[in-house]
Amino acid sequence: MPRVGVAVRDCTPRAGLAMSGFAARTEPATGAHDPLTVRALAVDDTVLLTVDACGLHEDFCARVRAAIPGHSVVAATHTHGGPVTMPGRLGGPLDRAYPDALAATCVEAAHSALAAREPATIEVGVGPDPGIARNRRRIDGAVYAPLTVVRFRRPEGSSLVCVVNYPCHPVVLGADNRRWTADYPGTVRAAIEAAEPGSVGLFLTGCCGELNTGHSAHASVSVETSQDRTFEACERVGGRIAEAALAVPTRLSPAAGPARGISAETDLPLRAPDPRDTAASCTDWQRELPLAAPARQALLRGWISWAEDVAPTPMASWTARVTVLRWGGVRLVALPGEPFSETARDITARLPGDTLVIGYADGCPGYIPPAGEFAHGGYEVDEAHRYYGMPAPFAEGAAERLTELAVAIGGE
Repeated sequence: MPRVGVAVRDCTPRAGLAMSGFAARTEPATGAHDPLTVRALAVDDTVLLTVDACGLHEDFCARVRAAIPGHSVVAATHTHGGPVTMPGRLGGPLDRAYPDALAATCVEAAHSALAAREPATIEVGVGPDPGIARNRRRIDGAVYAPLTVVRFRRPEGSSLVCVVNYPCHPVVLGADNRRWTADYPGTVRAAIEAAEPGSVGLFLTGCCGELNTGHSAHASVSVETSQDRTFEACERVGGRIAEAALAVPTRLSPAAGPARGISAETDLPLRAPDPRDTAASCTDWQRELPLAAPARQALLRGWISWAEDVAPTPMASWTARVTVLRWGGVRLVALPGEPFSETARDITARLPGDTLVIGYADGCPGYIPPAGEFAHGGYEVDEAHRYYGMPAPFAEGAAERLTELAVAIGGE
């Protein structure tokens, strides 16, 4: 029987820090709507950390992992209601004291979870898609959105931890929101904990590069309010996912020895833009700037800054870390960046047994589209790397490299 421990720590920043997730939002946070947290799950000598942040830099994750014994993964929930955490990525300016404090909180939570380990059984179940996730790139685009639940129970039967894995962008709240929030994952966790007293809820954001609740990526280039992107809407979305998760029947996962982890790295190719095209685009953006609406101006300023300061620095590839944690008969595949649901579908289909695939783990450098998406272009393929502070977007074949590596180490 594995030994399982959990710890929850508050990581809500003070008001006044810059928020992450929307280039159109330039004003700082005014306060908190709900707490941001670090949640640590220890299973034998493995640790999974989830952080309410839009993304975490690979250097930050490596720093945290180095201070934790055993094998660990550091993943962001990808809420767009959190602070800037990465230098040069997903907004600014960065208050450098915050990542330092956040790293210390992560390490303390991990050690607390390890110290709290107690015997527990592992149950797993997969339910139908609760119908929340939508393909934001194309109306006829595929949606792969299983709802996976892993529950750790104490020997007497009570729930110790309930893990919910679902692929949908935590971006119910829009760019008009200026309060810290975990977005719908926070609602899911709260509902789970209310339904199962004594249990801790963990939400793992799946591969959802193209999935959200139904609006296009460009719909977020506005600070106007929307009746579909409110805290009330967030409660409805999170409540619906939690209700579906609580209804998923779970079965005992077969024992497979102590929990263990394996990690490997691969270089993902970048698709360098032609400098002449970048220069021409920059000229166009500068011409448009004085005529644009304020939210569009904020976006254009970011693109101009990218063209002048980031694009001239060549970068052929980015080194990705992939980790597989084995908990009994359950396999957790942790991928970096923003993979698409097709990647999770392919990995799950090729690995036997119960497999969860998550994104935003151990580094977040941008979207990693599968090969079939490049013909469609769009924000995720052609534009988002500018907000991510990357000199170029990922190239065709990058997502497939992640898949092959995950399958290779996941089958060991």
